Amino acid sequence: MSKYRVTLIPGDGTGPELAEAAKRCVAATGVDIAWDVVEAGTAALEKYKTPLPENVVESIAKNKIALKGPITTPVGTGFRSVNVELRKRLDLYACLRPCKSYKGVRSKYKDIDLVIVRENTEDLYAGIEFQKGTKDVKTLIELLETLGKKKIRPDSAISIKPISVEGSKRIVKFAFDYAVKNNRKKVTAVHKANIMKFTDGLFLEVAREVAKSYEGKIAFEDRIVDNMCMQLVQKPEDYDVLVLPNLYGDILSDLCAGLIGGLGVAPGGNIGADAALFEPTHGSAPKYTGLNKVNPVAIILSCVMMLRYMGEAKNADRLEKAVAAVIAEGKAVTYDLKENRNDPTAVGTSQMADAIIEKLKK
Repeated sequence: MSKYRVTLIPGDGTGPELAEAAKRCVAATGVDIAWDVVEAGTAALEKYKTPLPENVVESIAKNKIALKGPITTPVGTGFRSVNVELRKRLDLYACLRPCKSYKGVRSKYKDIDLVIVRENTEDLYAGIEFQKGTKDVKTLIELLETLGKKKIRPDSAISIKPISVEGSKRIVKFAFDYAVKNNRKKVTAVHKANIMKFTDGLFLEVAREVAKSYEGKIAFEDRIVDNMCMQLVQKPEDYDVLVLPNLYGDILSDLCAGLIGGLGVAPGGNIGADAALFEPTHGSAPKYTGLNKVNPVAIILSCVMMLRYMGEAKNADRLEKAVAAVIAEGKAVTYDLKENRNDPTAVGTSQMADAIIEKLKK
């Protein structure tokens, strides 16, 4: 019997190719994993009439750990994000996105080492929305105009932004605990409390209260989100761990990925009290499906995060070093990691995984 059982959701588009590359790299570390493969996304929609079959949620709840390839989320349709729904159903409240520079990745910046801790279940992404022109939105507009004493245009659609004490407290505590465990120096809470005084104001108030428990261990500060964007572009070296509500966390994690060369090298994890799901932060790139072309680094680094979560720190370090060595050499890398994206020596997804595996053998 395998030491670990992990749910694997291959995903859509290039997801299955990336998942296969990741599986092979993890196997090369020697960690004994049995993969419980389940379908979600467009393939599941055709087969099960839903993008998120119940057996997917059940498998993750049972195994406690999952790896997921990218899944397509259509824009402007009733098909809500599978990623958001999984986080909600399993209460994976913390989205952890390290953004770290690797030698050999083209970027305007060097030596970036930031960690985004994003609240995953509340804020505007909670999905409490009311469609324009419906009876419900008309009733809500009337209520809001009565309570808020402000006029709302009748042709509005409305989203509700819930931010709670409990949700804020546990995400800020997660950020501080991560900082302590990983020898980080500072946590910065990011918000728009100067304008959203009751929602972001609550998040900031709770963050300040939680920070008191870590005085003398971890430094704390806060930044308004628009200023934070400028600060990250001008002097990212001044920051360490950032903790943010859901929407800001989504936006700033992409900004930070841009600092290190793009989403192709940006891993992610969604962590709750009872389960964790690891995934690359990029999309499914359907136009490259089956072409053996896309960069597998983000999903392999997500496996590095997964192995650390499982307590396999040494094997996680070995895998990360192998990835870093292959990127630094710049030979067996995909087209996007070449100096010239049209370089004919670029290799495919599978061949880059082969090169990483060879490094692991040494």
